[in-house]
Amino acid sequence: MTLVLRFAAGSHKGLIREGNEDSGYAGPRLLAVADGMGGAAAGEVASSEVLGSIVRLDEDVPGADLLTLLGDAVQGANDRLRQMVEEDPQLEGMGCTLTAMLWTGQRMGLVHVGDSRAYLLRDGSLVQITQDHTWVQRLVDEGRITPEEAETHPQRSLLMRALDGRGQVEPDLSIREVRAGDRYLICSDGLSGPVSHQTLQDTLGSYYSPEQTVQELIQLALRGGGPDNITCIVADVLDVGATDTLSGRFNDVPVVVGAVAETPPSSTAADQSIRDTPAGRAAGLGRGPQGAFGPAEGYGAGVPDPGFGPAGGYEGGSAEPSVHGTEDYDDDAPRRPRRKNRALAFSLVGLVTVGLLGAGGFFGYQWTQSQYYVGAEGDHVAVFQGVNQSLAGVNLSSVHTPYKDIELKYLPQDQRTHVTNTISASSLGDADDKVKKLGEQAAFCRRVSDVRATAGGTSAPGGTPATGQPTQQAAAGTVATHAGFVTATTAPSPSATGRAPAAGVPTTTPSPSTPSTSAPAPVVPGQGAAAPAAPQSDLPGLSDEERQRADSCPKP
Repeated sequence: MTLVLRFAAGSHKGLIREGNEDSGYAGPRLLAVADGMGGAAAGEVASSEVLGSIVRLDEDVPGADLLTLLGDAVQGANDRLRQMVEEDPQLEGMGCTLTAMLWTGQRMGLVHVGDSRAYLLRDGSLVQITQDHTWVQRLVDEGRITPEEAETHPQRSLLMRALDGRGQVEPDLSIREVRAGDRYLICSDGLSGPVSHQTLQDTLGSYYSPEQTVQELIQLALRGGGPDNITCIVADVLDVGATDTLSGRFNDVPVVVGAVAETPPSSTAADQSIRDTPAGRAAGLGRGPQGAFGPAEGYGAGVPDPGFGPAGGYEGGSAEPSVHGTEDYDDDAPRRPRRKNRALAFSLVGLVTVGLLGAGGFFGYQWTQSQYYVGAEGDHVAVFQGVNQSLAGVNLSSVHTPYKDIELKYLPQDQRTHVTNTISASSLGDADDKVKKLGEQAAFCRRVSDVRATAGGTSAPGGTPATGQPTQQAAAGTVATHAGFVTATTAPSPSATGRAPAAGVPTTTPSPSTPSTSAPAPVVPGQGAAAPAAPQSDLPGLSDEERQRADSCPKP
């Protein structure tokens, strides 16, 4: 069995962005997507340089451990960004995500940093095989919000990890076994954002060739509003034997799309490493194929090649352009100016970028302060404002209202655990409602504890009063105890603020029908003294419902 990859890639700037900061690379061994960030701080430069740094992995046969190769390559790319910022401070703030797969012919190594994604379609089912390194994903993992809420969360683009030239990179690394028939998708969030998981699954399973699939995916993102740059790679794992007449129709020419196709990496080292790989056979990154089926950021006229291997392009043909056309592209248009001509622009936009980042941080913090949850403060319950997280050593929550009269020791074990682990609330009012219920339960259990203490101090074993009074008197005492318990447990519950009833509310009520003294119980002739009564419960005379509720209360 001989397994090969059949791949295609495409990129589009979307309908809102002025330029494309995404970069994509698809070769016989390496598939990679980098999503630039930083806007005017050169996000397209970051994504292009990162792919230029790791493209050397696209060699004929990887000669070392997959995870070591990927980890070293990503760290080298991050070091390259650090060097560029040191040489040109105007680039401070640039960075990118990276999701890449390295193919050995039997296994696939995966490296991931940021919120670009990799998916696997196997047996008709689509599974996301990367996890977003975002703030909202952390909230989902901790159960604070649902995946559905994450899709519309105002901070869904806040990254927790990225390649930005600062410190050591912490990528996710894994190795996957592959099967003939597997289909992989790597994409930026410009595709996974506006297009639902179900639609991705349906589309990946509906089109035979990767070229047609990539084109349809990008059109779906554009129909969804195209709010961001869109870049995706589709790769199929196929089994071709040595005698397969179709195997010769595969070729190993890499496909480059997006910013890396329009602006090649600037470093000489990266350029040299590219010439030493199959990418060199494409006449150099950014100077050969411009995509699987057309220019790096759009689609020209023509029909995709239905054959195996990367399509040769959309040049020529009489078909009409796609709905969104290529009116923004001109083969004769001037390329990006050299960096020295951009210095002034970077100076101006640098201040704007800093202001935007500051505003983003401010509004992000403001959002956290509109959140509330119920938790434990010491030995009692409290309502907290914010989120139960810290960022860069800063605690993002504080006590809004303490409820010192709702002590944790009076709550049942399960409720105590929930409070300790924090209980989320949709609003301050919702938090107050949850505290009110906790207060009622704590008050109930406190009174149960008092009744148990009273019963334990006035009764001797066997139901005989400690004072030696007859059994009839003990029975009367039982009635009085139950009446007192009912009175206590039906007293006004804490208010919405969780406060307990005012001091002086009686915990027991004497029964007016109970005599202060009682005649001795009659003695049956021949039997001597009356037989001892059966042992009594610590909460005598309760209804089943009351007893069931009381059983959950902590016992002394």
